[in-house]
Amino acid sequence: MSLIDQLPKVVSEGRREVNRILEGLSDNTRLSLQTNELVIPSKDSNYRDLFDQLKKLGQLDVAKQDLTEETWKNRLVYGDNLLLIQALLAGDSDSGLASMRGKIDLIYIDPPFDSKADYRTKIEIPGAELEQRPTVVEQFAYADTWSSEINGEKVSGTAAYLKYMYPRLALMKELLSEKGNIFIHIGMQTSHYVKIILDEIFGKGNFVEEIIWAYGSPSGGRAAGAKFVKIHEYILHYSKNYEDRIQNKIHLPYTQKYIDDWFKFTDDDGRRYQRRMRGRDEKGDINWEKQYLDESKGVPVSTVWSDIKQVYADPRAYKPSQKGHSEIVNYDTQKPEALIQRIMEHASNENSIVADFFGGSGTTAATAEKFGRKWIISDIGKPAAMVMRKRFIDHEAKPFLYQSIGDYQREQLQSTMGAKYRIGDLAQVILGLYGAVPFPIEDNPNKNLGYIPQSKNLVLVDSPSKLCGLSTLQKAQQLRDSHLGGWNKVTVLAWNFVSDIGQIIDNLKDDSLEVLVIPPDLLDKLSSKANYEKLVKSGKVRFSTLQYLTIKPPVVKSIDGLEDEITIELDNYMLLSPDALPLDEKSKEKLQQVIATSPLDLIEYWSIDPDFDGEIFRSIWQDYRQNTENDKDALRVVHKTSIKVPKKNGKRRICVKAVDVFGWESEVIKEI
Repeated sequence: MSLIDQLPKVVSEGRREVNRILEGLSDNTRLSLQTNELVIPSKDSNYRDLFDQLKKLGQLDVAKQDLTEETWKNRLVYGDNLLLIQALLAGDSDSGLASMRGKIDLIYIDPPFDSKADYRTKIEIPGAELEQRPTVVEQFAYADTWSSEINGEKVSGTAAYLKYMYPRLALMKELLSEKGNIFIHIGMQTSHYVKIILDEIFGKGNFVEEIIWAYGSPSGGRAAGAKFVKIHEYILHYSKNYEDRIQNKIHLPYTQKYIDDWFKFTDDDGRRYQRRMRGRDEKGDINWEKQYLDESKGVPVSTVWSDIKQVYADPRAYKPSQKGHSEIVNYDTQKPEALIQRIMEHASNENSIVADFFGGSGTTAATAEKFGRKWIISDIGKPAAMVMRKRFIDHEAKPFLYQSIGDYQREQLQSTMGAKYRIGDLAQVILGLYGAVPFPIEDNPNKNLGYIPQSKNLVLVDSPSKLCGLSTLQKAQQLRDSHLGGWNKVTVLAWNFVSDIGQIIDNLKDDSLEVLVIPPDLLDKLSSKANYEKLVKSGKVRFSTLQYLTIKPPVVKSIDGLEDEITIELDNYMLLSPDALPLDEKSKEKLQQVIATSPLDLIEYWSIDPDFDGEIFRSIWQDYRQNTENDKDALRVVHKTSIKVPKKNGKRRICVKAVDVFGWESEVIKEI
């Protein structure tokens, strides 16, 4: 079937999904945002002045504020943007977010281009370089190849891509204010098809313009075969309401050549001007007027932007801890701030809310921060979320929330196995791959319980729809002790974990409880029955132990009766087995050496809340790789730091969070 024949089906199914989502916004089970950190950017160079800085900003109590207070907080969100948009439309009282429906003035997105490319992440660790392909969680964000179902039929390529984009674009329209604008940065592979979809969603009358970003090439570039060199991309501009949209005129400075060619005349006082015809008098003589150079705004910007160049990744150019540093963060597909600045100045105002749901390197939010806009940015890739968080800290952004949302494995389950596939069916598959036998349905209503033959070992498969934490482990203990007469041991196989799972397991002190990680790329491997049978025969599915962080006992020293100095030192980092990571065999061998010799080199980022309340982690100090203010080694974090905080009587609860180079998070809490 041709793509033209498939388009009506894409639109029809997209409309149904959008209607279903909009009707469910008031449901009690609607999605919510989980706050992982309230990030108060602060490095070694500035944390001592943190409270003075917050006072000047009028945010002295930001570290103590209840998130339900009516104060705007910028947000970096890790997760599927379709789920995030639903949460934004519904509002989330738990994290202090009113419904964003009709409140966002500008949306800029740079979605995948349906380029058929497979983007991989290169990770440089002291003594090793690893190449990581996308995990199943991030697969459709990084591997720019597409497959899906339309009306029960398997589709791939551009039709699947358009099915992915339709509900997202339609729901973004709901977020836009009545004067709002949306800019869709798109490649030549799909721009014409995406425009048809946008005409259908926004209406042809709300199409504003097509912008050609002619970024050029430093060396002319190379063309494959007889093709011309590609030096441009497209940006489609639509509005919620064409006549009422925000539209600020932008002018570019004249070039010296333009000035020399057109402003040829000079007054007695030395002012340059050009003569412009105003018409003719009754005799037919030309009436001239003077346009002075110093009164001219410049050349109005056209729809062809050839004055803004690409950002090229160059590790030597990225010096994040120096004032005036390069904006380069070495992220594939990074866009220049100048590009976003022009869009922002043209189509939004100061204090406008700006959103980007394919955040990438974070250019939209970084630019919004500079030019007085409020922002919401998201990405489904863990590497992207980490790059953005570091970038905002490095630029000393105002305090922002780092949040997460989403049920990624369940969505991937439906896209790879079909919409009718159930979580219980998946649990049965997991049990089989682990070597366990499922109990009959009468003893196993959720289909997630089994046992290892010839043993007293019970096996529980946790749902991909939630985070495995204390309640799951307590349930496993109860089942071990009571199910069908009791068992000697219970093994929990889980997809996702709360960040302090390591400490929870330590506190339980239960040698008869085992917790293992289901390989994050397993669903990708299970995309067909043949793959499943091959996996079973090969026996190569490894269920790994958890990763966790340990720190040495914190040391507190009183300074002057008003302040305490707390010294915190990292002790060790245990990473889950390399077999559970999407690496080739050579990279796994290199990683194993790092784990054995210097595991703390795997830490990408760590932060401290010196007074954790058990609910909101308020990060007042951070260190991360590429931050050379703390030390000169851009590939490592410091392992020890001392911070000064206001004195507190009684116990202090210190929480340390760490993220490794693969995006796995862990935390540890110490009471002193």
